[in-house]
Amino acid sequence: MTAQLVNIRWADLQMDSGGTKCRTCVPAVLAKATIAFWAIAVFQPVEIAHAKTPVTIELVLAIDTSISVDNFEFDLMMEGIARAFRNPAVIELIDEMDGMAVALFQWNSSVDEQYVIHWHLLTDQASIQSFASKVENADRDPNLGFTAIGDAIDFGVRLIHNNAFEGRQLKIDISGDGRNNTGVPLELPHRKAGALGVVINGLPIITYTAARPRDIETYYQEEVIFGPGAFVEIANDYEDFSRAFLRKLLREISPLVAQEDTATQRIIHEANAGQLKAD
Repeated sequence: MTAQLVNIRWADLQMDSGGTKCRTCVPAVLAKATIAFWAIAVFQPVEIAHAKTPVTIELVLAIDTSISVDNFEFDLMMEGIARAFRNPAVIELIDEMDGMAVALFQWNSSVDEQYVIHWHLLTDQASIQSFASKVENADRDPNLGFTAIGDAIDFGVRLIHNNAFEGRQLKIDISGDGRNNTGVPLELPHRKAGALGVVINGLPIITYTAARPRDIETYYQEEVIFGPGAFVEIANDYEDFSRAFLRKLLREISPLVAQEDTATQRIIHEANAGQLKAD
């Protein structure tokens, strides 16, 4: 709005057209100012949203902390994630990007915002190390709830939708050892993910109890992952999580490259061959 429209003095409001004081003129003058304000508001739209920061990848890591996961297993997952991001091959790939935005949250029957590591922009070794340290030192959500995979996906989609980044690739990783047994059905958050172009990958953790049979891999393959190019990376147990997570992360952030890009081709080849180990 221009200055002359908003700079209405009280003296002007008190004067009528003949120059004498007129208290009844106040509402009419204010009405005219209001009309002028809305005319400008309509015909000169105001920018209400800030531009988002472009990045190569937006990645959400969703970590199972339901009743089936004990504290030792939780520590193995968080330490494995931190080590993976500190891996030289991962740092090299992120360094070649236009930035990578990453967030992590714990899930069980619900998601407690207190245990969310909100978005970090990774661009160099220092920013990667900062994120890895927060993951490594994160406290566990003490709520020992059930396994709400659908709610976890829904929360991840909202994290991506409401953040300050504009990624060329949008991905959510679900890590866990059980089936969806509470909360929303998976097809509902899948539809939301599809509407935004979000791909959901899975890292099922195989355990050997009657409650969590080995077919968790098939369940993740058929029910959990979603979107073009979605894949499953298997951890044979919690001790194997670190290796599996590193392999999955390398696969997710490795670009499609020309044959002459030998350095990146080497990283992809080693990741696919399982030759890279967590530090």
